Amino acid sequence: MNEQESNRAMAAKGEDAYGFQGRIALITGASQGIGRACALRLASYGATVALAARSQEKLQAVAAEIAAAGGQARTYSLDVSSEESIKSCAKAVLADLGKVEILVNNAGITRDGLTLRMKLSDFDDILRTNLTGAFLLTQAVISSMMKTRWGRIINISSVVAQTGAAGQANYAASKAGMIGLTRSLAREFASRGITVNAVAPGFIQTAMTEDLPEAHKASILAQIPVGRYGSDADIAAAVAFLCSSGAAYITGHTLDVNGGMYMG
Repeated sequence: MNEQESNRAMAAKGEDAYGFQGRIALITGASQGIGRACALRLASYGATVALAARSQEKLQAVAAEIAAAGGQARTYSLDVSSEESIKSCAKAVLADLGKVEILVNNAGITRDGLTLRMKLSDFDDILRTNLTGAFLLTQAVISSMMKTRWGRIINISSVVAQTGAAGQANYAASKAGMIGLTRSLAREFASRGITVNAVAPGFIQTAMTEDLPEAHKASILAQIPVGRYGSDADIAAAVAFLCSSGAAYITGHTLDVNGGMYMG
């Protein structure tokens, strides 16, 4: 039995409070890694998932995986660095599915370099993609949540937002901005039944991290008390919890999922 089948079996037995039947979830960067894992998890609990990313081929593979497990998903082209693409994607999702009740702002990029040699374009591009994109997409779908007076927004931040990282001034700034954005949105929309939280992953094994030198990976592992790297499933579980009825009284919070790498 795979993870999706196990989750569905648990839900059928009433063993969890993660009933998302009838809910519409939009997940950015859903073609791989954390976004894909979040899509699989939410779909396994009954949500209809709008998968958004630049690679339609990869999105179709994720959609097929969800369908094979009995879930429902649609794919949408999205470049979160483009305001026009964001508006077009949001419009298409709302037209097709009628509403968006869960938004997972996960899409992001890195462009590492020491500050002294970092080009302004490398700084601006990271902030526009990782932070401004999340703001614009939230802005594009928040009215849908306000109409139904129920919503969950999850922003994927990072442990480096809290610790900093040499060579990642741009990335750390964008992810720290996600935490500030989360808290501000939480205050604005709490009275409308909408919670806004962030998840801050530690070192997660994804396509973005697999190309790091082995020596660098080993040095990171030495900083993790639980003694292992995180998985995208670890992050998906945290996202599902924050979307669940069990987290209805949590908003403006940053949930650290880092194996003890940072304890703030």
